Amino acid sequence: MSFSEQIAPFFWVETTSGFSACLDAGDYKNEVFQARAEEGFEGNGYDWTSLAQVYLDEQCTAEIQSEIGFDPEAGMFCAYSENEEALKKFILGFKQACENTAMIEDLFSRAEID
Repeated sequence: MSFSEQIAPFFWVETTSGFSACLDAGDYKNEVFQARAEEGFEGNGYDWTSLAQVYLDEQCTAEIQSEIGFDPEAGMFCAYSENEEALKKFILGFKQACENTAMIEDLFSRAEID
C-alpha cells in the first residue's frame, strides 16, 4: 500500500518551504465530533487541530512534537513541518489512531474547543 493510500483521506503536499498533511474537514470521523456537538464541536479544521494536538502531546516523542505545526482553516485541517520524516511519522500514527475508535474517542475526550 502506498503512503498516500495509508494516510487517506488525509493528503500529502510538498512545497518549496516544507511539507503538509491535510484533510478536507467534513465527513471523516464525523461521529467523533458529533459526540461533543453540544460543546460546539463541528468537525471543522480547528476541531481536527484540537484533536491532533492531543495526539501529538500524548503519543509522539518530544523530537516529533518540536517539528510539527498546525495551520487550520474552517474547512481544512493542516499539519506542517520542514522535517518530512517527522511529519510522515506523525500523520501515519494519527491516521492509525483515527481508525481505532476507542483510542480516538479517548484522545478526543481531552480536546479543547478552539
